Amino acid sequence: MCGFVGYVNAENDSEKNQKIIRAMADRIVHRGPDQDDYYVDDAVSLGFRRLSIIDLEGGSQPISNEDGTKVIVFNGEIYNYREIREELIKKGHIFKTKADTEVILHGFEEYGKDILNMLRGMFAFVIWDSRAKKLFGARDIFGIKPFFYYINDGKFLFGSEIKAFLSNPYFKKELNEERIPDYLCFEYIPTTQTLFKNVYKMEPGSYFEYTDGELITQRYFTPEYNIDEAKDIEYWEKLIDETFKGSTVAHGIADVEVGCFLSSGVDSSYVVHEMAKRNKVKTFSVGYAEEKYSELDRAVKFAEHEGVPNFTKKITAEEYFNIAPTVQYYMDEPLPNPSAIALYFLARLASEQVKVVLSGEGADELFGGYHYYREPLDFEKYMRLPQGVRNALGNIAQKMPAFHGKRFLTRGRYPIEKRYIRCNYVFNHSEVDKLLSKNIPSKEPWTYTLDVFDEVKNEDDITKMQYADIRTWLVQDILVKADRMSMANSLELRVPFLDREMLKIALEIPAKYRITDETTKAALRGAAAKELPRETSEMRKTGFLTPLNDWLKRDEFYAMVKEKFESDEAALFFNRGYIMKLLDEHKSGAAHNMKKIWSVYSFLLWYEKYFVEN
Repeated sequence: MCGFVGYVNAENDSEKNQKIIRAMADRIVHRGPDQDDYYVDDAVSLGFRRLSIIDLEGGSQPISNEDGTKVIVFNGEIYNYREIREELIKKGHIFKTKADTEVILHGFEEYGKDILNMLRGMFAFVIWDSRAKKLFGARDIFGIKPFFYYINDGKFLFGSEIKAFLSNPYFKKELNEERIPDYLCFEYIPTTQTLFKNVYKMEPGSYFEYTDGELITQRYFTPEYNIDEAKDIEYWEKLIDETFKGSTVAHGIADVEVGCFLSSGVDSSYVVHEMAKRNKVKTFSVGYAEEKYSELDRAVKFAEHEGVPNFTKKITAEEYFNIAPTVQYYMDEPLPNPSAIALYFLARLASEQVKVVLSGEGADELFGGYHYYREPLDFEKYMRLPQGVRNALGNIAQKMPAFHGKRFLTRGRYPIEKRYIRCNYVFNHSEVDKLLSKNIPSKEPWTYTLDVFDEVKNEDDITKMQYADIRTWLVQDILVKADRMSMANSLELRVPFLDREMLKIALEIPAKYRITDETTKAALRGAAAKELPRETSEMRKTGFLTPLNDWLKRDEFYAMVKEKFESDEAALFFNRGYIMKLLDEHKSGAAHNMKKIWSVYSFLLWYEKYFVEN
């Protein structure tokens, strides 16, 4: 795991470009503290920071091909690189290293962009062809590894993290205010744009080509469902178990010790169980002194059952709030998911003993783990009523005081595309207008995901929701915090559920074997039950809980947030009276505004780091 930076030279000044590219790489030293190296010619500059995992002695980057006409910088791991390497050797390619990086380079020489669909792993990379004067880069199919680029006024910069651009004099740092309403609704920007003007995220499963000032981007992979109703659940359970065993073997490849994150849930427990079959793997868990929010006891119990060492930490409220500004800096863009801070401490705990960990991210999106995926089952009969009747009932309910069933009727007016929970995850559209101190025109949140739903318009509603999460929530939230919080601590995080072979199963398995009236992730739990204790395989999903809701009511933390809410910076963007009302209502217990408060607070911490301090 590593980080890279690069740009198209604005001036043919080797000494100046060497200085700039080094400064950019130094900004992301946390991604690779083991080694740095650079490539500079008259056209481009490339920089690299390495965290040594495979081929510890020979895997340094940038790496060039035999005649030096192509050079690559790469972040990630390719788990089938040995097989591809053997095929390339048979075709006459000469390797200087045993690293997976060089396999991508020679694979691109041999197969062109077709190499992308041969790669099993997580990756973002850029190849410079000095003969053709062309840059080619790509990102893995899930978006596990980040890739950002800046294009403006003839300048083209790229890298693993946006913060690296701050050290390039050709980068013009500007806040993309137009996207603030989107952030407040989704807790992230649901497009390729970012909160920095002219900075973009490469879509998962996409590649780019840059030649003579022209940028072309293209998707090379889009998930497509091919539901197979003919097989029974026992078939899918067996296939999941067999395939997951293979995935954990592949994801365990390393020349350093590999550990595992462990909560009390089925996903991380399944990972630990498979890894423990081959190694005395170390496991890491975090919790809180507040027992009702902590899963430590169950994690420790499972580790004892597996016979593996478990290292734990209880996070205090003071630690949580004190590290929050640092966390927002590492995120690049504000991300108010409260579990991100817990993940930061978990990664820090693990990094004290290992360089690589496996984790359970992705299982919920692929196999149906979130409780709200059951909503279509609840709405199934109601949605058979004529649209006009549902509209009338919903409109009447909307105007009435709170009553049991109001939310059902108001949401029941809309098709799944419009009532999708992630669209108004924090604030709804009408609230944003009251929240902001200036008029920023914005679209209804659901319109951003309409195209995603259209790609699966012939599938059932459960499948539509999962697909939308794979394309949005997983990429923009779950994998962002996983990458940034692990790399902030120079730790490589691998996700064996997010594997090409696991995805193939997820795209074929019927919805009835994902979500039932009784449970979520039905087939995955059935597969895990063949290996794990029943209490673990059937453990109800709780999420990465935090006591933040309670902490925000304590005087000292209320005061910390209040100070930011009443600041001059807050007045630039928010109606200070409105956000203070949210905070005071929460403290008094009149409303549960934790998510909304933390969203505004995280934005202000991020803004201070990037636009006040820097």
